[in-house]
Amino acid sequence: MNKLLIATKNGHKLDEFKEIFGKEYNVYSLFDFPDIPEIEETGHTFEENSQLKATTLFKYVKETTIADDSGLVVSSLDGAPGVYSARYSGPNANDSSNRRLLLENMVNVKDRSAYFECCIYLKSKNISRSFTGRLYGNISFEEKGINGFGYDSIFIPIGDTRTLAEYSEVEKNKISHRYLAIQDLLKWKNTK
Repeated sequence: MNKLLIATKNGHKLDEFKEIFGKEYNVYSLFDFPDIPEIEETGHTFEENSQLKATTLFKYVKETTIADDSGLVVSSLDGAPGVYSARYSGPNANDSSNRRLLLENMVNVKDRSAYFECCIYLKSKNISRSFTGRLYGNISFEEKGINGFGYDSIFIPIGDTRTLAEYSEVEKNKISHRYLAIQDLLKWKNTK
């Protein structure tokens, strides 16, 4: 399993995967397969979306494929933005508009607990399996930090006062929900 296709065209995600997997793995992505059509995320859970992407992509390339779906789950917003994290502020959403809308929706909210969830789905000829990681924390009252992407500048991990955007890439990649899901995968792989 040293060669892995990551089902993403998100450069930030790809960089994070490469950093976490390290040099032991040859990680490549959908950038290497420009003719494969976009896979629409129609699932209602992170696991459904990651499974859909991994199994669809595997049909095209017939190689070990990893797909992930991840997002932010806010308790007081009934789990929103959830699977709609990337499109939270509408069809023309971007990271900035998503953060702005989330902060607006939480102006008078006392319970600011939230978690990032990442579900990774591994698909190969003989394996179909999901792995999940969660990073728990709280939503800040304002944006802080310049690193990261997505909701990083408004998410404070439990036990810290900094947002993820105030972490270095190395620090973040040691605690992120994606890191935790990958560790779950690697732990499983090492028992096989």
